[in-house]
Amino acid sequence: MHAFHHYDVLIVGSGAAGLSTALTLSPELRVAVLSKTELDSGSTQWAQGGIAAVLDDSDSEEAHTADTLGAGAGLCHEDTVRLTVSRARESIDWLIEQGVQFTRADGSHFHLTREGGHSHRRIIHAADATGQAVSEALCERARQQPNIDIFENRVAVDLVTHRKLFLPGNRCVGAYIFNHDTQEVELFRARFVVLATGGASKAYLYTSNPDGATGDGIAIAWRAGCRVANMEFNQFHPTCLYHPQAKSFLISEALRGEGGKLLLPDGSRFMDRFDERAELAPRDIVARAIDHEMKRLGADCLYLDISHRPADFISEHFPTIAARCHEYGIDITREPIPIVPAAHYTCGGIMVDEHARSDVNQLYAVGETSFTGLHGANRMASNSLLECLVYGRAAARDINEQNPHVPEPPEVPEWDESRVRDSDEDVVIAHNWDELRHFMWDYVGIVRTTKRLQRAKHRADMLHSEIREFYSNYRVSNDLLELRNLVTVADLIICSALQRRESRGLHYNLDYPTTAAEPKDTILVPTTYMRSDA
Repeated sequence: MHAFHHYDVLIVGSGAAGLSTALTLSPELRVAVLSKTELDSGSTQWAQGGIAAVLDDSDSEEAHTADTLGAGAGLCHEDTVRLTVSRARESIDWLIEQGVQFTRADGSHFHLTREGGHSHRRIIHAADATGQAVSEALCERARQQPNIDIFENRVAVDLVTHRKLFLPGNRCVGAYIFNHDTQEVELFRARFVVLATGGASKAYLYTSNPDGATGDGIAIAWRAGCRVANMEFNQFHPTCLYHPQAKSFLISEALRGEGGKLLLPDGSRFMDRFDERAELAPRDIVARAIDHEMKRLGADCLYLDISHRPADFISEHFPTIAARCHEYGIDITREPIPIVPAAHYTCGGIMVDEHARSDVNQLYAVGETSFTGLHGANRMASNSLLECLVYGRAAARDINEQNPHVPEPPEVPEWDESRVRDSDEDVVIAHNWDELRHFMWDYVGIVRTTKRLQRAKHRADMLHSEIREFYSNYRVSNDLLELRNLVTVADLIICSALQRRESRGLHYNLDYPTTAAEPKDTILVPTTYMRSDA
């Protein structure tokens, strides 16, 4: 007998998006929050820079809106941008109520920094570890709530919908969840389901994201019948620490906001040749410039230098970065930091409305796993945590309002593994994982061509066939589930990139170097692309 759980609301994901949803829900609702590993293990924990909000009299919501629209290269949905910007201050106030301690310039005013694409200082932060401060405060508050149960070491297998139960209607009623500790699949029934699983940057060889960023929410929503949009726009952060032991440590954009200079190996600056804003240009421009110079010079990395600022200033504003670099023998007060671009943020995702509602009834998506229209073709720095808060709280408010009208879910069968066996071929999973991340980096990276994309599509199709056979014959494991989801999401990225015959924002195709006159979202519909194992 497998474990069975029944809740009013099931939230898959425990970052800022999932926890802001959980903490805004009515205390009368019984809520389950699922975390892939430990509760605080998601991408929120690693967000260094901060949260964009108009908090200074010299700034304005109109300016924040204009900056976001400009960075998004014509694809931002203006109504979404205005809605998000208008709710920024209340989101910050709510975080302060939850116990987040933001850095202050003096006793009464918060210190605001500036990042690429922003025309004003509007980034509120907790030194250079804002995500950690937010995560710790929200996790502590969630643990205190009697109506919230926390389940760690859980990964979603698939959603349970009326369609899969051969019932009328288009409703989500729960999910099958793999328990990493017991190695069994559990059933979570719920009247509402919220996906807050983060992005899919682990599809790439080099990434700033934690290991859990495998696109789980996007993949399972796609299999459940949800449309996805703009998956070709994967943001590559320009500056990830280049060191063999550093793995995926990000060097915050705030460092450039405070005067950090990008340098070639000979010590010369180069960004002014690519954009008049130099180091403060939007991320897509900076990432392409670094990629171009590395390929031109055959360099393994370039450099980011803040050592011209006073050592006390660096230590005060960037203690986390300074400490981590020091672990690898780099003193950022005296020498430049070796950096490379890395896959960082999935701008596309599950299509949702202003309430975070997806195409499937009672299924919501919030945060990086969703597509709201906020980011367009290029996410502007520090708008991501803001989106998590605004849409997480919007989803909760909608659930609170809908709650009296949504009936209990129907009976759902247990997970059936009677016809599968234990695998003795796990090396296949490891090999396929490596192959996927390599061909995505080589063929679907910062600069693309149609031929590279077609090669990637061919590889993805072959991998999908192998994984489908593996999934059908063997008991599921965490690695198999993540690989299955990554291949699905990689295929969505490739299909979206092949459809976009222009260069815009984060998508740069050498075969179509110009920008089309009319901006259009790339929308994929499951009925058109759905595979036989969906």
